[in-house]
Amino acid sequence: MNNRDNVFNELQREQPEQPVSPVNPQAPPPANHGMYGYPQQYNPQQHNNMYGAPPYGMPMPGYNIPTPEQRAALEEKESNQRIKNEKAIVVLFVILVVIAAALGISGIVYDIATSRSRIESMDKGAKVVIYQNSKPEKSEELTEIVDEYGRYTTEGVAAAVRDSIVEIYTYSDAFQNKLMGTGSGVVLNDDGYIVTNAHVLDAEGYHDVHTADGKIYSATIVGRDAKTDIAVLKVNSSTLVPAVLGDSDEVVVGEEVVAIGNPAGLTGTVTNGIVSAVNREIRSDTTGFEMNCIQTNAAISPGNSGGALVNMYGQVIGITSSKYVSGFYEGLGFAITINEAKPIIEELITNGFIGGRFRIGITLVDMSNEVNVMTIEEELGFELPEDFTGIYINDISEDCDIANTALEIGDFITEIDGKHVETYDELYDAISAKYGAGDVVPATCAKVDKDGNIEEYEIEFMLMEDTSGDY
Repeated sequence: MNNRDNVFNELQREQPEQPVSPVNPQAPPPANHGMYGYPQQYNPQQHNNMYGAPPYGMPMPGYNIPTPEQRAALEEKESNQRIKNEKAIVVLFVILVVIAAALGISGIVYDIATSRSRIESMDKGAKVVIYQNSKPEKSEELTEIVDEYGRYTTEGVAAAVRDSIVEIYTYSDAFQNKLMGTGSGVVLNDDGYIVTNAHVLDAEGYHDVHTADGKIYSATIVGRDAKTDIAVLKVNSSTLVPAVLGDSDEVVVGEEVVAIGNPAGLTGTVTNGIVSAVNREIRSDTTGFEMNCIQTNAAISPGNSGGALVNMYGQVIGITSSKYVSGFYEGLGFAITINEAKPIIEELITNGFIGGRFRIGITLVDMSNEVNVMTIEEELGFELPEDFTGIYINDISEDCDIANTALEIGDFITEIDGKHVETYDELYDAISAKYGAGDVVPATCAKVDKDGNIEEYEIEFMLMEDTSGDY
């Protein structure tokens, strides 16, 4: 060891013990010695620059320890700031809650107001699009209930469509003390529109809709047309299951079909059969108006009215109606084709009635076939004269002008403006060719007694504009 090392060691032993930094105990403040062991005066400015500390005159971490008074003041300041921050958070939270509540209340009020306006808009030209589907293409994917063409089994059709068929109850009063009748309906879309038969409803009655899941809704008549026996109801619900409408032009004779409805109050009844014929022009047994129908041997009873005739793809191809039936033969059921019903449904939803219609104010049975002649003779209680023909009147509406004439129930209309009529088509064509709503029509009428005596007389009646749906 040389002399310089001895001097250095001595200087080290003579240095007082250095305080430990309160900030970093592992790094004591620098000792007061020079570089390479040569003693020199400690220069704070030089030290700070060497160790990256603040310039001379500014506090150095670890050396400027606050007094208890300073610490208490600092803690009080921090506590006050924290309280201010917490109050600000609480105020912000309250504001957000108030805004959310306001939005919720306004949404409820809006829903109530708009739901009312949506129902009222049915009388103001509401536009509802009714979608139809074609039969699916062949697919290689098979399931237990669907074949390669997408056809269901009977149980598959029932499962796919049953939730879209509703039961309709018609009451004479708002307290539902008197049940007037029941029928079926088909859900058209998720806006709550339901198609049924016009004869299922009563223009002055009250109607409830019962769904497959057991819910009950009060229903409003959107529009009805007794001439075609089509009507539309509306319920205030967006949870109904819409049916899938098919294309009745694709129906072929012999294909399997299923009828779903509620005959005799037996909810969700399913019957199956085949398409016996297509494009049958069948007359209503009340108005005599012809509609294009699908003939089927699937059982269709009065409670099925307004229900669905469904193909094996689960598509509604017809609206079943007991008014388009044969009362003298078994196994003859008819459904109004969905393609013929669709434009009527859309116009009823848009306008509430079928435009351009006139109303005579009578219910009739024409003499277009032997069955009708037998029906007339049964009502009269005697046979008609062999050469006599005309339009038999079995009801007259009191609110129409024809009720003010000499025409009575049980009489016949034989001529319209000098043209002989004995079928519904001849009556309608003779009137519509020359007259419209508000026009006065001349007619020849006749009374027939049991002895075969015929008494003719003349009347004039004004045609009424038909916006009520009655015919």
